[in-house]
Amino acid sequence: MINSIYQLVSPHVFSVKYQQIDNDEKVIVRPEYMAICHADQRYYRGLRNPKDLAKKLPMALIHECAGTVIKDNSGTYSPGQKVVLIPNVPGDKLDGIYENYAPNSAFLSSGKDGFMRELVAINKDRVVAYENILPSTAAITEFVSVAVHSVSRLEKTSHTYRNDFVVFGDGSLSFVVTIVLKSVFPHAKITVVGMNPKKLDLFGFADYTYLANELPEEYCCDHAFECCGGEGSQSAISDIIAHIRPQGTIMLMGVSENPVPVFTRMVLEKGLTLIGSSRSGRADFEKAISLMTDKRIQTRLSSIIQEDDPVRSVKDIHRAFETDLTTPFKTVFRWCV
Repeated sequence: MINSIYQLVSPHVFSVKYQQIDNDEKVIVRPEYMAICHADQRYYRGLRNPKDLAKKLPMALIHECAGTVIKDNSGTYSPGQKVVLIPNVPGDKLDGIYENYAPNSAFLSSGKDGFMRELVAINKDRVVAYENILPSTAAITEFVSVAVHSVSRLEKTSHTYRNDFVVFGDGSLSFVVTIVLKSVFPHAKITVVGMNPKKLDLFGFADYTYLANELPEEYCCDHAFECCGGEGSQSAISDIIAHIRPQGTIMLMGVSENPVPVFTRMVLEKGLTLIGSSRSGRADFEKAISLMTDKRIQTRLSSIIQEDDPVRSVKDIHRAFETDLTTPFKTVFRWCV
């Protein structure tokens, strides 16, 4: 069976590669809906270091995908079954090490072809079935699973005072982290700090929202999530360190291409724990799917999903990436190649 793979060969340039599909003991999935991530945009626009781009490309983009099973020789999944795909490729299995951090692990759309393919042949443990979720919403399961992973790690490492959480950032990542926090800690106070008043208006389910320059001096939190990334990471981390209570846990989730200074004197004085949290594994996907079957959570997620027109050609791929630059949150599209 010949498969079509839509690879980015250089910034803004795609080429179609034809390859024999490997279906031995694999689940064959037809991608149905996809979502664009900031990482995809950085590759598409050539915003990564040229040396990194040279190592990664050519490569199919997209690591957020929902699809339909076409065939499964293992008998685990049935033809027509709706599934989401896990882009993380586990590396060495080590006790106590999550699969997404294990040595020799890999990630689809970051050095290996992502899901912009006609068909995807994938190991059965990289597939999770779902029901009662719109496919356009299921497409962002990977994104939700990243928030699930971070909150789960905090649960396992932080002290037991969990009454006040703060989330710094007002983008898509902050939104899903806040949703997961509200689900896992329903009685805790959740505060969101951002820069954009219109975006903060969407966080109506949080207990409090503040513009960064209006956060009260006396505000204190038990634990914090930094979801800004880029140039915003430095000020967010500094504000968190200033307002967090002793021995609090800070989850670092925002991606920054450049080094970010940290006020270590206060980190030491308060005995803080800083944890880097990135990507996710199968357990996180399964928990994310469980959360997303909640109709209230689906309604909240729908407010950050902008569904673009279907993608049927390379020209449409360009259109989707350009559209994504104009949307404040998540761009999702139906994959019809």
